[in-house]
Amino acid sequence: MSQHKNFKEALTHPIFNVIQKATAILNIDSYVIGGFVRDFILKRGDAKDIDVVAVGSGIELAQKVASLLPNKPKVQVFKTYGTAMLRADDIEIEFVGARKESYSKDSRNPIVENGTLEDDQNRRDFTINALALSISEHNFGDLLDPFNGMLHLNEQLLKTPLNPDITYSDDPLRMMRAIRFATQLNFRIELDSLQAISRNHERINIITKERIIDELNKIMNSPKPSIGFLLLEETGLLPHILPELIALKGVDEVEGQLHKDNFYHTLEVLDNIAKTTDNLWLRWAALLHDIGKAPTKKFSKKVGWTFHGHEFVGSKMVCKLFKRLKMPLNDKMKFVQKMVLMSSRPIVIADNNTTDSAVRRLVFDAGENIEDLMTLCEADITTKNTKKFKRYHNNFKIVRDKIVEVEERDQVRNFQPPVTGEEIMETFNLKPCREIGQIKEAIKEAILEGEISNDYEEAKALMLKKGIALGLTPI
Repeated sequence: MSQHKNFKEALTHPIFNVIQKATAILNIDSYVIGGFVRDFILKRGDAKDIDVVAVGSGIELAQKVASLLPNKPKVQVFKTYGTAMLRADDIEIEFVGARKESYSKDSRNPIVENGTLEDDQNRRDFTINALALSISEHNFGDLLDPFNGMLHLNEQLLKTPLNPDITYSDDPLRMMRAIRFATQLNFRIELDSLQAISRNHERINIITKERIIDELNKIMNSPKPSIGFLLLEETGLLPHILPELIALKGVDEVEGQLHKDNFYHTLEVLDNIAKTTDNLWLRWAALLHDIGKAPTKKFSKKVGWTFHGHEFVGSKMVCKLFKRLKMPLNDKMKFVQKMVLMSSRPIVIADNNTTDSAVRRLVFDAGENIEDLMTLCEADITTKNTKKFKRYHNNFKIVRDKIVEVEERDQVRNFQPPVTGEEIMETFNLKPCREIGQIKEAIKEAILEGEISNDYEEAKALMLKKGIALGLTPI
């Protein structure tokens, strides 16, 4: 137990006075515990959620607090878990009775009994999350730190309060949480704890995909996500979650010819993109942009290693991966698929002399996602050769300038054909038929190739010409 410390200054929000009053009325003790205390000491900004432990009924305490608040907020009660939640101003507070937990082998849902504060701190995942501040009047703000959590905060160390094998086996999601905190806080996981994750990695399979993805997204949203992915790989968790990434690992050699290790390259791309965007789904696109390389890898004496069509194969794999991990199958998945499918397009354009028509097609196909695509491609430059690095970036600058120029002139980003299907039908007295699509396609192609401008009169003239060529008669 650490020496006596008091952190009254952490409890200045008016809600703590209300909780203190409710605690006194019910004649119990209560404590704020976990993330709120940890983040206050680490100066990580204002917490938006608070966990309160009552040595007594958490539900009763929540109801008493709500009754003392001027707006009498609604209390959400979760009877099964003995917890309750309410919102006060912009803060979400969860109340729980101090408890003991025991687990069965095939579930992370514990059997719960009432317990002391010490029992409650024992069941916490890490010592830095077992720190508690008293909200009771007689010792308001006193720190209770039975596992040297303060010391571990200073040492930037993640350690479990009890035997790590028991902590992780009881609730295997804690293995993901360990890696997530290590990534977010840039802490190291204590060696015994890290080895325990490696010993227990198969237990992750009893955790729901939704819970795993929730932690994975927090790793993805960290300043340097590669920290987490390297730990997931080192501990054996990654093959259970993203075998597609593990398949990229390693370098093959045939006749002295090597290819780069696409696993480590992918993590570099992910870190690069994390410096430039907070868009979680663009970060996912960076993580998955090369997953098609494992199934398409081939060697030939003529050209060496190739990954033909890896973007197309990869975009198809995205869909399966999202389904398996219970991730959203909506526009977010489609966005990631599109980014993976198009991930090499700007690179090809930048390598060749950039033509207007190639840029028009790129802008047309990428549409409103052109900026995201360019950000992804720039993050994909991981060469350590300074000259090459500079040249690639200069080439992308040329492409970006060309995009602006072409877009201003030709407006193909959110392309709407200057001539509609209805007008084609009226002009040639047609019912819906194949010829309408052929004429529209011809107009679109002519605009993208730069044969005509994106202009109504020029498009109309081409419509008549193409219609007559197809044997149609204008009326």
